[in-house]
Amino acid sequence: MTEDFGTEIRETFDGALTALVAASIGIVVVGSLVQVSFGAFSMSLEQAWRAVFDPKVITNPDVLLALLLGNEIPVDLSSETTVVWSLRLPRVLVGILVGANLAISGAIFQAVTRNELASPYILGVSHGAGFAVLLTLIVFSGLSVFLPLFAALGGIVAFIIVYAIAWKGGTSPVRLVLAGFIVGTIFYSFQRGLFFFAQDIGVVQTALAWTTGSLTGTGWEQVRTILVPTLFIVPISLLVSRQLNLLLLGERTARSLGMSVERVRFALSALAILAASAAISVAGIVSFVGLIVPHIVRNIVGTDYRKLILGCLFAGPALVVGADVGARLALNPIQVPVGIVTGLVGGPYFLYLMRKRQKLGEL
Repeated sequence: MTEDFGTEIRETFDGALTALVAASIGIVVVGSLVQVSFGAFSMSLEQAWRAVFDPKVITNPDVLLALLLGNEIPVDLSSETTVVWSLRLPRVLVGILVGANLAISGAIFQAVTRNELASPYILGVSHGAGFAVLLTLIVFSGLSVFLPLFAALGGIVAFIIVYAIAWKGGTSPVRLVLAGFIVGTIFYSFQRGLFFFAQDIGVVQTALAWTTGSLTGTGWEQVRTILVPTLFIVPISLLVSRQLNLLLLGERTARSLGMSVERVRFALSALAILAASAAISVAGIVSFVGLIVPHIVRNIVGTDYRKLILGCLFAGPALVVGADVGARLALNPIQVPVGIVTGLVGGPYFLYLMRKRQKLGEL
């Protein structure tokens, strides 16, 4: 049994996946060093490197726990280390977690719908979750501690509406995309309408950041918010990779192999919605990550979801961290929301995918 497990690991981590993981880690590391080096408190890359790997922090569990929980740091740290670990590194960590969740969510949706154009953004889930978040921030601000839960509920409602609209004795790729566009547009209109109820300009600015997707101002509070669901989402998504592979074979084949297709599809959709909602609850609507990352990974490692999920787990953070570096440096000192950068990349890529598909199906 041990030999079988070792063989499976070797088959999963083939040359293509290993190269993808290594390249993604390299992008995240370089992007992280650039991120922690820029800000009002100026420091060189060497100083940033030393601050990130300060032994007072990385070898002291009490310091790491204090940072994560927002408690007082029990030791004296240098100015560079304090700035990096208290202010700048949390932004990188949020970007990593957001990228992983959105990429995994998109990969699952593409298997569940058997539609390579599916993603949380395209299917309207992102806009539904975003509306729930904005509604909480503007109208029910006292309940902001429950943002991840409300975001998940908003995403679930949006996805149910999309599926209901697209259902016609079954669904097709085109109908799902069109239904997602319709539902997303409606929820986006609701989002804009909520601005009329905001009395505080600070709330309006925060709401605008949510609608465009931004990592500006994120800290350890946001890390805590997204870390808990991520610790559940990542291992579960890896465990269900076999079920995702079965769904790609078609409903009839999956049923013949003993799968309860509708129950599995519902459970996997809920997992994908939770992943997207966790990301949206801390960073807003970072568009197209869930669409383009699974495609890039699929082109490199193939369609096997054992490899695809692992690839998305690393490639998603690489895209978001890289895009955030570009967003931060493009018009420095003005910080462009990362969602604008991913949208500029993802929009043309979506059109490319549309043109690449020779047969999308009939309406």
